[in-house]
Amino acid sequence: MKRAMKRVFDSDAFLQQIGAGRRLLQYQKKQVIFSQGDAADSIYFVQKGKVRLSIVSKHGKEATLALMGAGDFVGEECVAASHPLRFTTATAISDCTMLMIKKRTMTALLKTEHAFSDRFVAFLLARNARFQEDLTDQLFNSSEKRLARVLLQLSQIGKDGPPENVVPKITQEMLAEMVGTTRARVSFFMNRFRKMGFIHYNGGLQVHSSLLNVVLHD
Repeated sequence: MKRAMKRVFDSDAFLQQIGAGRRLLQYQKKQVIFSQGDAADSIYFVQKGKVRLSIVSKHGKEATLALMGAGDFVGEECVAASHPLRFTTATAISDCTMLMIKKRTMTALLKTEHAFSDRFVAFLLARNARFQEDLTDQLFNSSEKRLARVLLQLSQIGKDGPPENVVPKITQEMLAEMVGTTRARVSFFMNRFRKMGFIHYNGGLQVHSSLLNVVLHD
């Protein structure tokens, strides 16, 4: 008697298709996906586009925590019983395609599908490392290096997969808020990057991998 073939779970297919407990959603640039204080009842997988995670203090001061892109999960605190509410706001900074997965679907999947669980844990570890890099960046690096790092993140240079090069349309005011400096300083550094050939404008802002030199140079 032949043994039945064990079903192989396809994580990529699951994260690209609608089904029980998951829906495909479209968000326009500047549209809020979820807000700080909302019920954490679902997790989102970014299929296309870029998302800004921010937080507002009790005194009304806003800070950018992370920039997320295709292949990232957003709102993963929903799988933790100790976090019933969102502690960040997620905003699309370009047109986005997101797969929304209900909390009960996600938690059940993590318990039963080890390959998917391994993938999710790998994402969390990589994101934790990214947060530590961001904190180090804020504590020790100049505003010029911080701006260069934000531009590299937006263009996905240095991330797995082909770089997008073209940065989503984003104001210098928003860049200044992400970097933690003034718009005037951002304008000054952007002009410097352009003159040095690290970036150029051709129907949009394009970033070259040579901008890594600003981040790596002491």
